[in-house]
Amino acid sequence: MDGEREFTGGELAGLLEWWVDAGVDVAVAEEPRNWLNPPPKPSTPDANIAEPSHDTLAQLQDWLAGSAQLPLASASARRIRPHGPENAAVMLLSDAPALEDLASGQPIGGEAWALAERMLAAIGIPADQAYSASLTCFHSPGARMTDDDRAACAQLARKHVALVKPKLLLLLGDGPCKAVLGQPLPAARGHVHKVEGVRTVATFHPRWLLQRPSDKAKAWSDLLLLMETDV
Repeated sequence: MDGEREFTGGELAGLLEWWVDAGVDVAVAEEPRNWLNPPPKPSTPDANIAEPSHDTLAQLQDWLAGSAQLPLASASARRIRPHGPENAAVMLLSDAPALEDLASGQPIGGEAWALAERMLAAIGIPADQAYSASLTCFHSPGARMTDDDRAACAQLARKHVALVKPKLLLLLGDGPCKAVLGQPLPAARGHVHKVEGVRTVATFHPRWLLQRPSDKAKAWSDLLLLMETDV
């Protein structure tokens, strides 16, 4: 997010649509913000990272693309890989991919991704500067995540964050909150967390917001919290 960026007409329309949906018709925050100011540099990552060890993001992505040892891997499960740049402006860690995400081949797809793009635009982050991943890269209808699966996914998520090196982390949905923070979404919301030294905020998955538009105002509050600068 270096320097100013001019939005296209379509992007501005999407941005305004998100603000209207979220009920933003006045200045929400009491203090002005410079959205282009970089957030504080993350501290040294924790030592608790996933095994097997991977030295680069590319190596981890290759392992996620082909390993049969991943949680919820099965013959019937369909795999969706993460996407986005290293050193991303923000990393989106979402619940397991849904059926509607399969056609797009990305962790958040369809109308949910279109809404996610508007949410990012509302805080000045272009979608191509976001890294998107899911707690598990498998769409596994009927599969239930055990406590062991959740612990393994949490380790992988922390390793993923450490290698992506995002400036900010947004947890989308109840699953990532329970796995990574040890809290359900309602308890995790409204607080700033640190995951591998990265400023982290939890909010609703865009799929949920499409079903419950009344929660968009709460999601906007979460996005503002994400972009706050520590004093």
